[in-house]
Amino acid sequence: MGTPRCGRCGSRLVSRDPKSISRVWAWWALGVMAYIPANVWPMLNTRTLFTVQESTIIGGAVELLLDGNVGISIIILVASVGIPIAKFVCIAFLAMSVRGGSRTSPELRMRLYEIVEYIGRWSMIDVFVVAILASLVQLNVVANIDPGSASLAFALSVIFTMLSAQAFDPRMIWDGIEAEARTHA
Repeated sequence: MGTPRCGRCGSRLVSRDPKSISRVWAWWALGVMAYIPANVWPMLNTRTLFTVQESTIIGGAVELLLDGNVGISIIILVASVGIPIAKFVCIAFLAMSVRGGSRTSPELRMRLYEIVEYIGRWSMIDVFVVAILASLVQLNVVANIDPGSASLAFALSVIFTMLSAQAFDPRMIWDGIEAEARTHA
């Protein structure tokens, strides 16, 4: 008999892991620590015939903006700055809301969790763009683009954030609803 099974579907039942919030915070902290150098160190190293230029994420977006590429600049800022910061805030909010309770409805928190999980799959697009750009622009003497040290830090930040979101047990959002309803009644 061993492990308990669901009476309806036969799946193995898994109880809540009391240490999952600790893992969420650990991965979250590592993600934040990796995100800082990802925005301070150069993402791209561009070498042309006479110049060498290092560009950070925000610096590259500002250069594109000044060159008149407003759309691309906004996409880079949203994808590389806005979305990662929003993911950090959302994961922290979810982790705090299951510990201390929240006035936000469980349905809304569950939707927020699903959005964070979905966006996690697409967060590596920046790293892929840098890798593709570096592989395409290799004109030896004339021009060369190499990924900067920030690309590794950014990739690590994305991975740690994804692990943080995966460590979160969304069932905890629904725990204690009955007790909370009795308290308010």
